[in-house]
Amino acid sequence: MANTLMRLSARIAARVPQRDDDTGASLVEYALLLVLIAVVCALAVAALGTTLNSSYSSTASGFG
Repeated sequence: MANTLMRLSARIAARVPQRDDDTGASLVEYALLLVLIAVVCALAVAALGTTLNSSYSSTASGFG
C-alpha cells in the first residue's frame, strides 16, 4: 500500500509544475502587516480619543 502511494505521489509531482517564486507569499505578508498597522491605529484612536477630546475642549474653551 505504501509503495503504491509513493509511486502515485511521484507521478503527481512529475506532472505538476514546480514554482520557485514566492511573490504571492510576499503579497500576503504585506497585507497582514497593513491590517496589523490599521488595527493598532484604530485601537490607539479608541483609547486616546476621549482623553484628547477633553484636552482639546479645555484648550479651546481657554481661548474663548
